Amino acid sequence: MSDTGNPVSETKGARVTDRRPVEALALADVAPNEVASTGPIFEDVDPATLLVDERYQRELSPKGRALIAKIVAGWDWRRFKPPVAVMVDDGLELIDGQHTAIAAATHPGVATIPVMIVEAAEVQQRAAAFIGHNRDRIAVSAMDLHHAAVAAGDEDALTVQQICDRAGVTIRRQPPYRGAYAPRDTVALAAIGALVSKRGAMRARQIVEALANAELAPISAAAIKAADFILHDGEMSSEIDLQGLTAAIVAAAPTVEHETKITATTLNVPAWRAMAIVWFKARPKRRKPAAAEEGA
Repeated sequence: MSDTGNPVSETKGARVTDRRPVEALALADVAPNEVASTGPIFEDVDPATLLVDERYQRELSPKGRALIAKIVAGWDWRRFKPPVAVMVDDGLELIDGQHTAIAAATHPGVATIPVMIVEAAEVQQRAAAFIGHNRDRIAVSAMDLHHAAVAAGDEDALTVQQICDRAGVTIRRQPPYRGAYAPRDTVALAAIGALVSKRGAMRARQIVEALANAELAPISAAAIKAADFILHDGEMSSEIDLQGLTAAIVAAAPTVEHETKITATTLNVPAWRAMAIVWFKARPKRRKPAAAEEGA
């Protein structure tokens, strides 16, 4: 939902500029490895016939079982990635995709799955291939998932995106080199989503905007939690508003990192709570009403 209470409209269709062709990179310092084996073949296989070599494959952990249950519950061929296997004396031995294969064997509606079969005669080769499959992967970040969810029309992701757009905040696609964030940058998507759930979209946008107006670089999860605490804690909220919060953040900026560490250690509180205390102390003091000043 948008912060006005209306669903965010989904853009129909993609622009031509949204798609880029796959292009070879010019890697002057890289010597391509020799292609020593034939290319893979694909076969449809009963997943229950696939084998797992416990000498190098991981055992099923509680996390692995939970992943398999999640795959079974949400089975979708559009999200399917073929397991990779090698033909051995006993049959097809998996070197990647154990959880997918077990999920397929568990699902009553899946009889066969496509499997990519490669050559690896020795167990050392198969173990090395297993390591390569698990090491040579770029983890999908929360930012990648967010932008994909926006493109897919996910309502929660669209709400977070709209809040940031309206507050003038940039959701980065990846952390910057050496942490050199620009003012109004953020990667704190989970914190913004939690703020929406707790305070509603409109209030979340107001809080994020107050942080953005202080030119924070970046707008961190700790900053979001600190701002929410200041603005809604009974002892603090009566003494500060959104504009006062922005002014306090700006005033505290030169020493906030140092003061936050000292406060967190001294009071034994989380960093975000310490940050809230430091900001609150730096707030602009409200003037007393004229009548009260005259009677003083």
